[in-house]
Amino acid sequence: MRVAKLAVTLALALGTVACGPAQAPKEPMADAAQAQVSMEQRYLDLVGRYFDDLLALDPISATFAGRSQYNHLFGNELTEEYLKARHDLNSKMLADLDKIDAAQLSEQNRVGYEVIRYDVQTALKAETYPSRWLPLNQFYSKVFTLVQLGSGESAQPFDTEQDFDNFIGRMQGFAQWVDSAIERMDQGIESKVVLPRVLVERMIPQIQAQLVQSPDDSIFAQPLQNLPEALGDDQRAALKARYQDAIMTVLMPALTKLEGYLTQIYLPASRGSHGWWGLPNGKEWYQFLANENTTTQMPVAQIHELGLQEVARILEEMDRVRQQVGFEGDLSAFFEHLGSDPEFFFTTKQDLVDGYMGLKSRIDAVLPGYFDVSPKADYVVKPVEPFRERSAAGASYEAPSPDGVRPGVFYINTFNLKAQPKWGMTTLSLHEAAPGHHFQIAIKQELEGVPEFQRFGGYTAFEEGWALYAEYLGIEMGLFSDPYQYFGKLSDEMLRAMRLVVDTGLHAKGWSREQAIQYMLDNSPLAKTDVIAEVERYMAIPGQALSYKVGQLKILELRAYAEKELGDRFDLKAFHNQVLTSGSLPMAVLERKIQLWVASLRA
Repeated sequence: MRVAKLAVTLALALGTVACGPAQAPKEPMADAAQAQVSMEQRYLDLVGRYFDDLLALDPISATFAGRSQYNHLFGNELTEEYLKARHDLNSKMLADLDKIDAAQLSEQNRVGYEVIRYDVQTALKAETYPSRWLPLNQFYSKVFTLVQLGSGESAQPFDTEQDFDNFIGRMQGFAQWVDSAIERMDQGIESKVVLPRVLVERMIPQIQAQLVQSPDDSIFAQPLQNLPEALGDDQRAALKARYQDAIMTVLMPALTKLEGYLTQIYLPASRGSHGWWGLPNGKEWYQFLANENTTTQMPVAQIHELGLQEVARILEEMDRVRQQVGFEGDLSAFFEHLGSDPEFFFTTKQDLVDGYMGLKSRIDAVLPGYFDVSPKADYVVKPVEPFRERSAAGASYEAPSPDGVRPGVFYINTFNLKAQPKWGMTTLSLHEAAPGHHFQIAIKQELEGVPEFQRFGGYTAFEEGWALYAEYLGIEMGLFSDPYQYFGKLSDEMLRAMRLVVDTGLHAKGWSREQAIQYMLDNSPLAKTDVIAEVERYMAIPGQALSYKVGQLKILELRAYAEKELGDRFDLKAFHNQVLTSGSLPMAVLERKIQLWVASLRA
């Protein structure tokens, strides 16, 4: 750790000074070292306290960060008390950062300083927009989070009696959150800040799927199958009884209340427009979301044009693959062939999951040739849970526990096997697992000598940009020798390019849901069910989908810059180290880091 090294340097300097007057000329150097250590420590103390305070406000994030003291709390980001506390915390943090002389920090901590300053400024700017009036949607929801935690297969521990009681407390906190969510949605109705009707129609069955008449039928009862063995029979019976009682008397009434509100009040008040432009001040709000998610200042119109250019380029590459495999029809017919021929699909869900586990071994074998660093934590492949598979993305990733004991999870959506072609498997595995999300996020969490906010914070443009870059890296790794698998790589890249067009089209150009769906069907072989889920995702979380391609293009641009500037001195493993070993970074911070690295090698 850099601070420890500085402390040793300081101790030696002071020891030399103490030997007598002859060493007096070294005192200014000792003073400088002392000042740097002091500034380093002030910075580390500051960001450490800030991260602690953030976790106290967001106890579920604390659980995922390995902090168990908040496991009994759900947290409520919708209350006025929370909003004030978060504003005060960020305002004070910005003032405190102004008192830190970044020039006196180590190289790694200067990067961290830029990151946290950017984060705090963005959080304060976000307060301008009323996101609290849209507390849940069909894609991201605290309901999903609760279900995943309560299933016993996520970050929430169920090893002791206290663990079970902690989750009972978390259930009670969720019930309070539901009341706040309803209150905020009421305010949204009054202010005409509501979700599109089709998204509310998707949300209602997701809630209904959790409503049960018996606790034994609930996914929340799964942890009861493995009660702590250290407990006696009477203790186990008592624990089971109070846990089941909490499911039926706390959770079910809260979920029933939420389902009734969505059905009877919110659905009739939902809107007919599909994009953010249909909300008050919606276009300005969307520009902020686009900048927040891409960590750039790119105008929405520029992003839309970039998307059109990328779509045209990738279509040309796709057509070359069509010619390479000798398909006689046009590209549209090739899309139809790839999306319908039985040879391209598994017939069982388990075969699909097993296929990805087989790919894992092949990819893992070539990674050492491209990386000096790799995560200690492993990952597993699991199907998306039934309750959310209808609306979930085709795949997703959940990080491992910080200590690596619980592996990362590569979720594959097995709801529609026709939406999971064999030719798309290599690129999807590269993106979600290694060297994509699992690789980058697990390495980030395992970093040593880096403040916790860098280990557990994240920027979509960096993390999704890296995952899309990982797909590109698969070409150099020799993983796309099969032209159909290479077409899968192009298909996934096309999805990310289309997102630039469709997301901006929906939210800034007045596109309808149907127009967006048709555009994606016309330009890709994606299954219609996948396209519908994708478009509705963009409707729910505007701007997020822009981050993938923008982030990837920036990483590729920085790599090309380093290769050009360094020539024979360029080392790909070293470049990857620079990208991966400071945590998740805004694009401007990553660019400065790479520029400084290149300059240091040229000096």
